[in-house]
Amino acid sequence: MSKSGFGQMYRKLSGKLLDLVVSPQVLGEIPTELSSIQTTSSDKKKVVCYVLQNHSRSNALVVDGETRKQKLTPALNPMIIGEHTEKVSILFLQHNQENNVLNRSSQTLPPRLLRLVELLEKDPELDIELVPVTVLWGRSPDKEDSLLKLLLTDSWSTPGTVKQLVNIGLHGRQTYLEFHPSQSLRDLIQYAKTTHPNLSPATYILTTLNDYLDNQREIVLGPDLSDRRNVMHSLIKAPDVQAAIRHESIRSKVSIAEAEKRAISCLNEIVSDYSHSTVRFASQALTRLWTQLYDGVEVHNFSTVRELAKDYEIIYTPCHRSHIDYLLLSYVIYRRGLMVPYIAAGDNLNMPLVGQILRGGGAFFIRRTFRGNALYTTVFKEYLYSILSRNTPLEYFIEGGRSRTGRLLPPKTGMLAMTVHSHLRGRAKPIVFIPTYIGYERLMEGSTYVGEMNGKPKEAESVMGILKTLRKIERIFGKVHVNFGEPVFLDDMLKKHGAENIELNKNDDAIPNEVSDAVNSSATAILENINRAAVINPVSLLSLVLLATPKHTLDEEICTKQLDTYRNLLTKLPYDSRTQVTPLSGKEIIEYGLKLKLIKRVHHVLGDIIAIEDSQAVLLTYFRNNILHAFILPSLIAALVKHNAVISPEDMRNVITTLYPFLKAELFLKWTGKELDTYIESYTQALLDANLIGLDHDGHLVCPVPNSEDHNQLSVLAAPVTQSLERYYMTLALITQRGSGNISTRQVEELSHLVGQRLSVLYEFNSPEFFDKALFQSFIKVLTQQGYISTNENNAIVFDEQFRNVAQYANLVLDDVTLQMLQHITSFTDDELKEALDALAAQKAKHRLKRKKK
Repeated sequence: MSKSGFGQMYRKLSGKLLDLVVSPQVLGEIPTELSSIQTTSSDKKKVVCYVLQNHSRSNALVVDGETRKQKLTPALNPMIIGEHTEKVSILFLQHNQENNVLNRSSQTLPPRLLRLVELLEKDPELDIELVPVTVLWGRSPDKEDSLLKLLLTDSWSTPGTVKQLVNIGLHGRQTYLEFHPSQSLRDLIQYAKTTHPNLSPATYILTTLNDYLDNQREIVLGPDLSDRRNVMHSLIKAPDVQAAIRHESIRSKVSIAEAEKRAISCLNEIVSDYSHSTVRFASQALTRLWTQLYDGVEVHNFSTVRELAKDYEIIYTPCHRSHIDYLLLSYVIYRRGLMVPYIAAGDNLNMPLVGQILRGGGAFFIRRTFRGNALYTTVFKEYLYSILSRNTPLEYFIEGGRSRTGRLLPPKTGMLAMTVHSHLRGRAKPIVFIPTYIGYERLMEGSTYVGEMNGKPKEAESVMGILKTLRKIERIFGKVHVNFGEPVFLDDMLKKHGAENIELNKNDDAIPNEVSDAVNSSATAILENINRAAVINPVSLLSLVLLATPKHTLDEEICTKQLDTYRNLLTKLPYDSRTQVTPLSGKEIIEYGLKLKLIKRVHHVLGDIIAIEDSQAVLLTYFRNNILHAFILPSLIAALVKHNAVISPEDMRNVITTLYPFLKAELFLKWTGKELDTYIESYTQALLDANLIGLDHDGHLVCPVPNSEDHNQLSVLAAPVTQSLERYYMTLALITQRGSGNISTRQVEELSHLVGQRLSVLYEFNSPEFFDKALFQSFIKVLTQQGYISTNENNAIVFDEQFRNVAQYANLVLDDVTLQMLQHITSFTDDELKEALDALAAQKAKHRLKRKKK
């Protein structure tokens, strides 16, 4: 047998043996250009050559097996270029004797690369498509504290023969393969000659391909990490931290050694301890959890993340609905082949056992407030700077805490500001924020949220609390939806506010106003883009419809039509291109709600009735509020037409324009003031097309005949905006009733909160947002920004007739009964006002005392 024949037989046998233990997963898509170059192509002028970074027979066999499976040019087939033949269609950048990646400048150029360059120099008609390929055996970055981990997992170091055999045995089922877009070798040669005339083309090509594959490897593995002890050691020696230690020594009158001990204590409290074994274990465990607890996890627009990860420092900024969010997002990212981000977690989660597991999954812990602790502040900022400097993906919740109402909370910009500060200290990759919508159909913490919104103190996290939550594991929780939104680019925001050239040198350098403006704009854009990526699921649609009815019940046929009307409206005029709408019909949505035991069917001879299950109404407001923003503008149009019976488009536009800034701030709506008129017209036309409103001879908008089916549908559509308008009027009534200069902003916020609680009890509004102080604070903030109110030297609210005119708009959107009720409940005598505020102060003091005792 010839030597080449023996080689082919050896490769086939090795390939079959490898197939028994190796089943690679292909990350991303196969480049389309590869499919066009067929295996049987007779074109010998253009051929495919796969580029692998390190010389490895097993890697070559894995790539060969996958290329055959994908019907691409087999990697271990001979490469025929014109009259020349290479043994295989693979180019190793570091050939057999070349395993040192620390000093690439001293590399010996791969002989095959030199031959290929020479061939193309001689024959201008030839070309070679170089296809870079990443092969990973497991996905753990380097860990310097464990030789065992270095032996058993893939890393940035080039594996020796023994380690590669261990890799095959242990990680054969966790082998990852990614084919990258092809690059023309001839184009690379020409570019090298033009831009780097002092380098040989082969040297330039080798460096370029090595850097490219390093970058692709970093996207999946993350940067080359050090172990926790070494990270802490480097941080404690950082100049800014050393300066903070000296300052702490002077301020607290302790020795330098004691101050350093305090700094190390801060680091121990904060620093992550990323462990690939923990991540792998969590991935397997969570796969079972999602299968047992949920009907599946649906992911949308992840391709956005994969594309950006090549060139940007990724910072995931999801909404915060549940403690499950931490696990869910990391799971989704890991299962799709990218590195798990480091996650900023509240120090309330740093519990025994749980805290260590979370650290292993990439969590680092952060205190709720840094106030009064300069040493902790410096240590944390330096740690964040080190994360960004290593291009490690990051994740934090822009809202700060979990939403108890289902609405997005106003942004907490602390982490965002520190991120921007670190970026301006030393720019590595450009930063992109990935707004991420997470939507559930049932919540594990649902009953807890309802209790807290009804005035119960927030429960502290504990191991026992987690165990209690896990007892719910047998319940049906429907599907989970993760939708990656439109990215927000930090450099664009800095440029928008004239801050693109600002540089900071130290941790304690103050942030200029231009940068602060960029931070605030980024925060708002992130929240708006989260809402643009909303998933309109069956539960949220059911909640929106049934909660809009007085008794939370509807005839099944009417309920079905209403659900279909909502779906058709969003399909015809989607809130955003990234918004996802359930494909289920109205009838299927009702069956789905019955399956989740959120609604019930009441049989009746004249037609079945759909009703919300007992005790579920308050909780369903949470899911309604998840999608309220997508319906708020058509709801406002419906409310105006229904209440006034006949209204001119101009009057309607004036009212909406006045109210829009408040709704935009509350619901993080995407439209600017300039765009608003266009969308008012579009939604008005959509309602006309659906026959929910009509036009008279004068061009005025007309409400359908009372008690007709169209009128009932319009009434249901009008309901979602009503509670926002009631809250606005309630606050306006409180301010006007007291008079200009007689009540402070804080008193209005607290009174609005108290009145909201009373309103919910007296009139069965069953809506947690009447208890949410953040909504009242947002409303007062916008009143100030719009110039309707201001504060005097005593911090009392002052206003003029313009403010009273805004209050009068309530007559156009709320009925007389509601107005009278709100007017009555917001009327206070001076004695009643003092009594209410004193009672509230006493209640707060009592809660503070309880917390201190704990």
